[in-house]
Amino acid sequence: MKPNAGPANHAGEGEDFGPRPLTSALEEDALTDSAPHPDAALAAGPNYAEPVPSGPLPRPYVEQLPSGPHRQGPYVDTTQSGSQPYADPALSGPHHYGDQSGQSGHSGPHGQYAEQTPSGPHPLQQQPSYPPTGYPQQQYPQALHPRQRTNADELSSAKLIKQTKRPPQSGWRKAVFVASGHLLNVGESPADVQRRELITRVNQPLRGCYKIAMLSLKGGVGKTTTTTTLGSTFSSLRGDRVIAVDANPDRGTLSQKIPLETTATVRHLLRDADRIHRYVDIRAYTSQGPSRLEVLASEQDPAVSEAFSEDDYRRTVALLEHFYNIVLTDCGTGLMHSAMKGVLDIADALVIVSSGSVDGARSASATLDWLDVHGYRDLVARSVAVINSVRPRAGSVDLDKLAQHFGARCRAVCRIPFDAHLEEGAEIELDRLGPPTRLALLELAATVADGFPSEFYYMR
Repeated sequence: MKPNAGPANHAGEGEDFGPRPLTSALEEDALTDSAPHPDAALAAGPNYAEPVPSGPLPRPYVEQLPSGPHRQGPYVDTTQSGSQPYADPALSGPHHYGDQSGQSGHSGPHGQYAEQTPSGPHPLQQQPSYPPTGYPQQQYPQALHPRQRTNADELSSAKLIKQTKRPPQSGWRKAVFVASGHLLNVGESPADVQRRELITRVNQPLRGCYKIAMLSLKGGVGKTTTTTTLGSTFSSLRGDRVIAVDANPDRGTLSQKIPLETTATVRHLLRDADRIHRYVDIRAYTSQGPSRLEVLASEQDPAVSEAFSEDDYRRTVALLEHFYNIVLTDCGTGLMHSAMKGVLDIADALVIVSSGSVDGARSASATLDWLDVHGYRDLVARSVAVINSVRPRAGSVDLDKLAQHFGARCRAVCRIPFDAHLEEGAEIELDRLGPPTRLALLELAATVADGFPSEFYYMR
């Protein structure tokens, strides 16, 4: 008898691979006889219907796993083409097939087999499941193909647009740039680069309302002046709203640092709080300077005997935080009055103002001691110390040691040089300040802005 001819393959058509088992040959002939002829559809015409196989339908090898937050194991999305199931403890380990009692199975050409619940470690089980259980896979975009990433990099603006030097903003570089008709650009000076980097730090994003308290136990060290100049620097560079509140229980002088637009005070604001619903409503109670800094004045009537209390301050800030992103509070010189507790409990950061003298430094250090003893140690760690009105010749006081003392207790230390315009004690205009003072205030604003909470802080 001639042996059965082997099936046609790519190596050679009809090549003989030797005798085949009788059972395998009968099964193959049965499958061949039951299969429809390739020309059956053409012969039958449009009424042709493909025969439906009899018997139970074969089950897929991978069963669809249940989805939702109640299931255990990684998520499997079978609706997307090409998606691969993730490692699941219920499917880890080798699969065994055979006739086992008590397990569901189905019959095939080689007998009955049953799916067995796998057990044992699997290499994929050690990898973290992604995406997390219970979250739709559509929230996690697929990573770009390396070729797609390459195309995106090639079309970036940094490669398509010709990079030019930034024009200089000061010094002889600017003079050469202007004299040459903007043809000769030697680039920015180190001072221009430093200033641009500081402005970038000042403009870091801020969500919500950030409250800064300005403190000093000793009067006459420039606390109110520092409040106005810091707030003016923020408002002149940032696009959000900035306001300074005079929380001095006595007659404060904060409203005298900018042009006065209204005689309304914090008392009038609290009296009409129920009628304030929009920014234009609260704007009638504040005065705004050339830098866009707004000031809410304290009570100026000497006949008023009631002091600014803790409840008054809390109600004021609760109203202002709906319309302003940065609130600076000019506190009084005392730490024991009622409003101070509300200021410290709400504040996100402190600015401790000191002079360059020995008694001013001792008062500022005593302020830090009082805060540490009364449970505000974390607030002290986030504070910034300011040594104000530093003259070119400071005399016998070693300012470096003074800065080192405050640097060991505070987050940062900044020095504000002496400026003739600030010494006047009148309305403050940033344009009239000297370049060293403007740069120092810019460094102070950037240092305070470094303490702004990040996006992750708000999402917790």
